Amino acid sequence: MDDERRSHRQGQGQGQGLGARERSILALEGRGFTGPGAKERAIREELGLAPVRYYQLLNALLDDARALAADPVTVNRLRRVREARRTER
Repeated sequence: MDDERRSHRQGQGQGQGLGARERSILALEGRGFTGPGAKERAIREELGLAPVRYYQLLNALLDDARALAADPVTVNRLRRVREARRTER
């Protein structure tokens, strides 16, 4: 079973925390990046993910109550950014 499905299945139960990948994604979002491409490079090198997949996983995390409990500041900030972008469209 691949890591993504395993992580998803482990998170199905109530009260279980985030997996290592989810925590890493939130931690990366909490960092500041300078220069063009620095964040995408970190996504590839540190997480081993394509940026497109990273943003898919991040978007799903923003709707996950476990992510909100684990890092409310980051999750709420990203939710506000996402909502602002939706209203601009």
